[in-house]
Amino acid sequence: MTIESLVRRLSAPVIVFLLTLASTVATVHAAENPRKMTVVSFGLFGDQGVFRREAAGAAQIVANRFGGEPVVVKSNTTTGGSATVEMLATTLQAEAKKMNGESDILFLILTSHGSRDGLAVVAGRLAETLKPSHLSEMLGRTGVRNKVVIISACYSGVFIPRLADADTLVITAADANHPSFGCEDKAKWTYFGDAFFNAALRRANNLKDAFLMARSLVLRRELREGFEPSHPQMAGGGKVEPLLVAHPLGIPGVVEK
Repeated sequence: MTIESLVRRLSAPVIVFLLTLASTVATVHAAENPRKMTVVSFGLFGDQGVFRREAAGAAQIVANRFGGEPVVVKSNTTTGGSATVEMLATTLQAEAKKMNGESDILFLILTSHGSRDGLAVVAGRLAETLKPSHLSEMLGRTGVRNKVVIISACYSGVFIPRLADADTLVITAADANHPSFGCEDKAKWTYFGDAFFNAALRRANNLKDAFLMARSLVLRRELREGFEPSHPQMAGGGKVEPLLVAHPLGIPGVVEK
């Protein structure tokens, strides 16, 4: 046997071994450095319990579907609460420090009444407005690249121009010129929250399909009840949406802190 033939015989097993070794190393590296998703959910309008319940329920479903951990839920009541503009900024900064800003995903859920100026924040006697410019600055300061922002409120489309880009997916319950519906005090969900989180996100495998399903559900309900359509919106997120692949729903595990 010549040296050349021996080399040829050995080369194939060696190549297979090296490829197997590289694959194993990559798998171990991925396991040691998994992509993490942090969920922050705020129910901002304390005078109606629907926003508190929607913030908690939405966070639970998102965390179960996409493996989000940690999950931070804060909400307000008629007597007070910690879901303020200042606390939102503080919470986003605190959670961002625990994340890999280049690879991890920040998933923010906000639910409240809205206007063309922004979101109403009411906690007991405290009343303020979370404006699109405020939220844009908060998210920018986190240093987290991959972001998903879902806003369930009237006129919530006003946030899209300030937030949506390739790295930030924004989904809103309405466009910038229409109200959304379903904010009764004793309800568990708003119309959009019920359609998107409670129905579509339990069945769809990704956010885009969930949004399309929810938009259809909301439109049918609004027309059936004689309301002018709210026109839910989805914008940006071209680099983020493909990163979120849904898992089967598991056991709820949201901790309010």
